[in-house]
Amino acid sequence: MDDWSSVRLCDVVNLVLSGVLFFSPWLFGLSTGAPWQTASVVGIIMAAVSIAALAAFAVWEEWLNLGAGLILIASPWLLGFQDSDAMTIDVVIGIAVAALAGLEVWLTRQDPRRDHGASVT
Repeated sequence: MDDWSSVRLCDVVNLVLSGVLFFSPWLFGLSTGAPWQTASVVGIIMAAVSIAALAAFAVWEEWLNLGAGLILIASPWLLGFQDSDAMTIDVVIGIAVAALAGLEVWLTRQDPRRDHGASVT
């Protein structure tokens, strides 16, 4: 695999999804309160983890993204969102992020050298 393998592509997609999540209150006119705060906080965390993964890949970063995705999926019910648009956005982005993080972990396990930062030829 080269430097722009599917693992890096997943990180770029996660970075784009974090931007969409962060700006979703403005883009989609979400209500203030828990939906707004969840989108902001989780979006920032996902962006930071994705940038770190692009700079220097480590499997723990993907586990953090997996956790962020699962939190997004559960947050509408845990926090009692009243806005169905916010619920849909969080669940859809959460599923995508969790799936991409799981794919990255699986790809890393297929090529263990990726986990230790070794150059793969």
